Amino acid sequence: MKTFYWLVKREFWEHKGGFFWAPVIAGIVFLVLNGMGIILGEILGREHWGGLKFGSDVHFQNNMSVQDLQNAGAGIDIMLYAVAAIILGITAIVVFFYCLGALYDDRRDRSILFWKSLPLSDTSTVLSKLASAAIVAPVIALVVGVIVGLAMMILLAIAASMHGVSVWSLLIEAHPIRVVLHLIALIPLYAIWALPTLGWLLLCSAWSKSKPFLWAIALPVGSGVIVSWFGLMGLADLSSNWYWKNVVGRMLGGLVPGGWAGNSTMTVFPGHNDPVALLDSLDLAFHYSAMGSPSLWIGAAAGAVMIAGAIWFRRWRDES
Repeated sequence: MKTFYWLVKREFWEHKGGFFWAPVIAGIVFLVLNGMGIILGEILGREHWGGLKFGSDVHFQNNMSVQDLQNAGAGIDIMLYAVAAIILGITAIVVFFYCLGALYDDRRDRSILFWKSLPLSDTSTVLSKLASAAIVAPVIALVVGVIVGLAMMILLAIAASMHGVSVWSLLIEAHPIRVVLHLIALIPLYAIWALPTLGWLLLCSAWSKSKPFLWAIALPVGSGVIVSWFGLMGLADLSSNWYWKNVVGRMLGGLVPGGWAGNSTMTVFPGHNDPVALLDSLDLAFHYSAMGSPSLWIGAAAGAVMIAGAIWFRRWRDES
């Protein structure tokens, strides 16, 4: 177990730029762009409308009902989820390319000979890379996303307070702790859903002699084109769209945050103009109901098989 811990830690330090600095820089850019947007809004408001105003002598909240305050708080919670999803989406791109090079790069530069000289099993090596992609990187992205979301909340609060809008009562209606706990609880589901993509990318990284990116993209997309062109899914009374969604999509798009939502057995949300109802419908029960979908578990099983294949190729393929 201690060896595995150090293997994972090695992956983090070797790829700190992607795992840590990529989401951090993305978060900083996000805050800077939003800050610039607020400043631009202030300038345009003063030039064209004499400043942005919310009522005359009465605070904006004084005209808000309890339901309005709850909707505003739910809107802030949704913003926190959205910011975390944006950061996680950027990290997903990093993880995609990390997996493609995880087992290929050390064969290309022949460093695999050094690692094989150590008392490290190929299984531990591959699983440490899997753990880094499925758990370590998403956790870091969520931490950064939450910090950026909270900073965005404070930024908006300061901007609104400059116009006489006491937004602190609105912030009280938000539930950042609940949002953080929900995001943490979704990490296992995210890891399970991403297994087909992670397995496929690691398999391509271990198997391909050159250009793993082209193989990883060309084979699923090419098979999808063949299936659509010849109507092969018609033999199983299924459309080609099913193949693109459940095979090609799962092999290449499993790292997209919230991709499992389409497999949930619960209603997405009851109302389009009710943030509270939207937030309540997207609770943990909604997300984890996707675990009742055969598609999720079939994909996870296929991912496990491909990871086993990556371990096998890692053991026997050491040529550059």
